[in-house]
Amino acid sequence: MTQAARRVVVTGVGFVSPLGNTKESLWESLSSGRSGVALLDCPDAGSLPVGFGAAARQFTGEIDDFGLLPKEQKKAIRKGLKVMCRECQMGVAAAQMALADAGLGCGQTDPDRSGVVFGMDYLLSDPEEFFEGVQYCRDEHGRFQYSRWGSDGLAKMSPLWLLKYLPNMPASHLAIYNDFRGPNNSLTMRESAADAALGEAYRIIRRGDADAMLVGATGSRLHPMKMIHALGQEEVAAGDGDPTAMSRPFDRDRRGMVLGEGAGVVVVEELAVAEAHGATIYGEVIAAAGSSVVGRRLLARRGRAMQNALEAVLRNAGAGPDDVGHLQAHGLGSRSGDAEEAAAVRQVFAGRKTPLPVTAAKSYFGNLGAGAGAVELIAGLLSLRHDRLYPILNYETPDPDCPISAARAGGATPGDSFIHHSVTPQGQAAAVMLRKIA
Repeated sequence: MTQAARRVVVTGVGFVSPLGNTKESLWESLSSGRSGVALLDCPDAGSLPVGFGAAARQFTGEIDDFGLLPKEQKKAIRKGLKVMCRECQMGVAAAQMALADAGLGCGQTDPDRSGVVFGMDYLLSDPEEFFEGVQYCRDEHGRFQYSRWGSDGLAKMSPLWLLKYLPNMPASHLAIYNDFRGPNNSLTMRESAADAALGEAYRIIRRGDADAMLVGATGSRLHPMKMIHALGQEEVAAGDGDPTAMSRPFDRDRRGMVLGEGAGVVVVEELAVAEAHGATIYGEVIAAAGSSVVGRRLLARRGRAMQNALEAVLRNAGAGPDDVGHLQAHGLGSRSGDAEEAAAVRQVFAGRKTPLPVTAAKSYFGNLGAGAGAVELIAGLLSLRHDRLYPILNYETPDPDCPISAARAGGATPGDSFIHHSVTPQGQAAAVMLRKIA
């Protein structure tokens, strides 16, 4: 006799974002058209290569930003802050808020049946970490002496330095703080990490290897070295003008992506387990897929990867193009990326009876790195919850190269389901499909 398939539902959400760190602030911003992009006001803003971005301004990294915590857990996390870079701190905070939202405090799940899958960017040290050691290794003429670094320079750095920047640390911290002893993995897949992580957690629960999973991603494009990397390798919005109007996915006058930071986490559980403790159910995960495509010269084929992932997620869900309520697009805001995405969407959904409504949360807060996909996923769940599809911000002039049905103010409803998809500059795409619980 075939065992009935286990159903996977979202029961908690938590995030740190440029639009605030609560469901109310995020939804108010999305529904009222309030951007999280602004001039950067950090102490070193004048020396940064870009003067504006989407910073998570309400997140200070202090323990109170991690939500309500039991005394012992609060003490443990506060002690661990010194070995977390900002991206790690945001990820841990978002996860603890998601657990609280799900009503799952420490000790309220079966430890051996609870796990973590976390998506990450590549992590880079702050330049200040090396300053004292570099200064100590200079000779009387100010020249750096490489031969002294191993013996003298490293000694001037914090002995815990490396722990702050290992990409597996958020998943490790969360497993320790919450006594989650089940499956644990870290996916360093940049922008596609959140969807890939949710897909892995979905399969883990479906096959019976866990009952509850923490799933999310954290990232930043506001780190000074990452800013330099982005400006040298990708299409970045820069120059003068209103910062709130800079992120404009699919618009004819888009200028590139806006840089930001943030983290998002969802709690997913097996349906019967969630119902047993009276969980609020945001939606059901019904399919996941991924694809990675490069050409013969190792150039990313992002459009083909996105098309593959979209086709596969529909196939895995047993759904057709008309069964999707709306698309939470990658919507990077770059000239080439948006055109490739729009072509992939058009190819997959060309047979629909009505145009597929498309929205893009990056129009409100830019590219948060790996964290973007997770916050966008939560935005999609809130759209289902409020039965309202938020519009693409700054979408004013349709681009013939981006033939999508863009969501506008007062326009389409979200339907009963959505697909969220994402892609990296290296051509790694991932997609997930969720629906209202039936």
